[in-house]
Amino acid sequence: MYRLPPKACLRNVSRVCRATMQAVRQSTRRLLYTSRELGRAREKIIRTTDCSAKPPVEARVLVRQDLDVVNKRIQSELDCCRISELRHASGYYFNEKGKLFRPMVALLMSHACNKTQDTIAKTASKEQQTIALVTEMIHTATLVHDDVIDLATTRRGQPVANQVWGHKNAVFAGDFILARSSVSLSQVNNPVVVELMSLILDSLIRGEIMQLGTRSKSEERFMHYIDKTYKKTGSLLAHSCKSVAVLAQCDPLLCEAAFQYGRNLGIAFQLIDDMLDFISTSEVLGKPAAADLKLGLATAPVLFASEMYPELEPLIMRRFSDKGDVELALSRVKSSDSIHKTLLLAQQFGKAAVESVKHLSEGLERTALESLVEDVLTRTK
Repeated sequence: MYRLPPKACLRNVSRVCRATMQAVRQSTRRLLYTSRELGRAREKIIRTTDCSAKPPVEARVLVRQDLDVVNKRIQSELDCCRISELRHASGYYFNEKGKLFRPMVALLMSHACNKTQDTIAKTASKEQQTIALVTEMIHTATLVHDDVIDLATTRRGQPVANQVWGHKNAVFAGDFILARSSVSLSQVNNPVVVELMSLILDSLIRGEIMQLGTRSKSEERFMHYIDKTYKKTGSLLAHSCKSVAVLAQCDPLLCEAAFQYGRNLGIAFQLIDDMLDFISTSEVLGKPAAADLKLGLATAPVLFASEMYPELEPLIMRRFSDKGDVELALSRVKSSDSIHKTLLLAQQFGKAAVESVKHLSEGLERTALESLVEDVLTRTK
């Protein structure tokens, strides 16, 4: 009921886009998304998202106790290393106090599933906390490796690990984080969950390979992009949400609903991320703006812009490698309605995420999961 194939998702989004195109074309000027215009778009999303009518719920407050436990356990996992340089390098991003968005999602889903199953526990179980821990460790390891692959210089406004410790030590640090996450996962006494969480790495690697290529036909290119986005971002949330549902002994329908929530939330998150790469600043993002273009990546804003400006097609195929390609693509994105279309697409996935949790019991936990969708759609960094 909830797992729409990518082609069906895109057809649905396409209908929404076509319905709004007439109003967009009648605009007196092109949509150049400054911070003021982004604010207007955010207000529109808040008004039209299903969960907006409900009072805001501070998700982090509901799982604060669990997050504290997860943080301490991560530190304990990394502190076991007796090699000082490796220990410090592997803990570098954890010490920067990230948003902990992904473990928070897993823990909120744990609470919601436990409540639905009438579990008396007021916190996530130890095994559910382990899933949150593994989720954050896998995510952080990919950040370390991505920064090496992309030759990045800053993240969260600070020098990246490979700038501080060197490329080789950064790679080893990422490997060590993955190794320790595997040790933690092995303590979960549920083979189904172990397999689900193992599929995350499978998806991540496939997504990285997919990112190296593209498709010559525009319709296939967008399918490729959505599939890649799921594998690189959605899979982590999808499988972790389903894993905690399995641990709560939810029925197959609820487990699938949890999976679809994570999948759709993850894709919406990445779409907004790709949008912000064009309209935000390096200071706000904590990393260089327009980084994707400079890496040769055609994300949703560029793909939408290419529908209006076919001259972008050869630039996409050569991964913006010629002089002036990046500047031309930026110009075309800003003079088209591609940012608006990207917002609409993210909103569609957000609505699908909200719809998927309606099978869970009503309460603060479910409302918090719904509110997280709004937070994702309206974030500015």
